[in-house]
Amino acid sequence: MAKVIVIGNEKGGAGKSTIAIHLVTALLHGGNRVGVIDLDLRQRSLGRFLANRRAWLAANAVNAPCPDEPDLGMDGALLARAPVADQLAAFQNAFAAASDLDFIVIDTPGGDTDLSRAAHAEADVIVTPMNDSFVDFDLLGHVDPVSLELTRPSIYSETVWESRKAKAMSRRGQIDWIVLSNRLGVAEARNRRRVDDRLALLARKVGFRVGPGLRDRVIYRELFPFGLTVADLSTEIRPVSVSLAHVAARQELRALIHAIGLEEAAGLAAAA
Repeated sequence: MAKVIVIGNEKGGAGKSTIAIHLVTALLHGGNRVGVIDLDLRQRSLGRFLANRRAWLAANAVNAPCPDEPDLGMDGALLARAPVADQLAAFQNAFAAASDLDFIVIDTPGGDTDLSRAAHAEADVIVTPMNDSFVDFDLLGHVDPVSLELTRPSIYSETVWESRKAKAMSRRGQIDWIVLSNRLGVAEARNRRRVDDRLALLARKVGFRVGPGLRDRVIYRELFPFGLTVADLSTEIRPVSVSLAHVAARQELRALIHAIGLEEAAGLAAAA
């Protein structure tokens, strides 16, 4: 059975699709058979990235690995307006079609939907990117407005808890949860320390691991129209000029893969 990686966070703008894109390409370059299901039915950033990838590779007559995209049965915008039962059936059909691959990567929308909950229930690994702000932290945990001390887990932590409980009760194993500090930029150091301290406390309380994400770099955005990532760049595939920033971006991707525990699958263990 495929190992299922769900990219989830009920807040938009945390960088879920960017993380999904880079995980998919890293796993592909590790020689894995990867299935992709984009459940952000209206935005479909991951789906557009893969369409761009196939178009650019064909136009430039070069080869790079591409994932399987199990058919959801209809256009995303139409499916978003379909009854919930039809949406869930479409997801289950697509999921079943990819079950004999090595990995299934599922990108979820920024909100609490029936489709997102169904995907979380199938996860072996949940990867949650978050920005270094209390706005993002609020979906994971609540803090006291006076002392900023952690008071209790919040709505998304409860969603993951319910998914973990359901999977354990069905005897289908456990869910590994990793929260990534993502899109770090030039931020006020004291605020970042405060968020990091509360994140570490919450990690011990609800049971997730904390890892590094991807910084807010131009290279991640400028490769998107070509359907490429820094994992794809080579002497044959180089739609933009290569700089030291690209080397740093590659190291960030390696650190991300290591934090999730996929270095062997991505072919990085031997190269490390």
